[in-house]
Amino acid sequence: MTKSITIGPLRLPNNLILAPMAGLTNLPMRFMARECGAGLCFTEMISVNGLVREGKKTFELLRSAPKDRPLGIQLFGDEPGIMAEGARLVAGYGDLLDINMGCPVRKVVDSGAGSALLREPHKAAAIIRAVRSATSLPLTIKIRTGWKAEEPSFLEIARIAEEEGCDAVTLHPRSRTQMFEGKADWSKIKALKESVKIPVIGSGDIFTARDVVAMLEETGCDGVMIARGGLGNPWIFREALEMMTGREPVPSTPQERLTMALRHLQLFTELSGERVALREMRKHLAWYAKGLPNAAQFRDMINRIEEKEELTHAMGNFFDRRAA
Repeated sequence: MTKSITIGPLRLPNNLILAPMAGLTNLPMRFMARECGAGLCFTEMISVNGLVREGKKTFELLRSAPKDRPLGIQLFGDEPGIMAEGARLVAGYGDLLDINMGCPVRKVVDSGAGSALLREPHKAAAIIRAVRSATSLPLTIKIRTGWKAEEPSFLEIARIAEEEGCDAVTLHPRSRTQMFEGKADWSKIKALKESVKIPVIGSGDIFTARDVVAMLEETGCDGVMIARGGLGNPWIFREALEMMTGREPVPSTPQERLTMALRHLQLFTELSGERVALREMRKHLAWYAKGLPNAAQFRDMINRIEEKEELTHAMGNFFDRRAA
């Protein structure tokens, strides 16, 4: 079941992908996922308006390193010309471009981008056409099923994407109005796979290695994109690869969680400084501790810590006790 996947001219080592997540899939998190086996990792979602008009601050989101490859860059915007300019500006930063046509967040939708494009097939086509003409990199789109559950547009948008030269499409099978409520309807991924010739990547409700295997089996999709299920759980990639080769996955231990969390903290400190690292790692540590006894108390405690040494001491106490 484990296999490489080819997206345009880009051949990935396997078909497990870390999703673009705003405020989360920065360089430290991508390093964590890659070390556990992710075949492709994405940057955070990046505004083309920010690239074109703000410059330096937005370009910080593209911060990478030689071993952070292959790297996907996800762009969002609603004007074909500016989207094309954004694609040209980031061409040297990654190995693949993705157009976000699925983000349900109000700020993005109100700007005419993200899921708003699911209601405007002609505009979606114009954006894809403009970006395709601006870059030779592999090009993909990420979509939802439609604006409303009763108004699915994903098959039409995917057909347009294929006709305009996209190399793959990722589907999160919820509508915009669902946000993250309810259950992702994987049957829609199967329907999409049966309707287009380009690779289809499935997303939605992937929280364990067994979910990865189940999605591949149930939908026939070419790859799986992991989002929230990878938060504080980079081992999901390793465990999924083990299951896909017929082996029983080895769950992470509390000691392994501590080791990985400490590495995550150190990477954040080296890249962004101690102050930013402490602030950002609070949310990640809550995910690393999820499911362990007294995780809520640990989360409350670390939210009050202001020094790295104190934080590492608290981490050691919490995880070591669970390993005993």
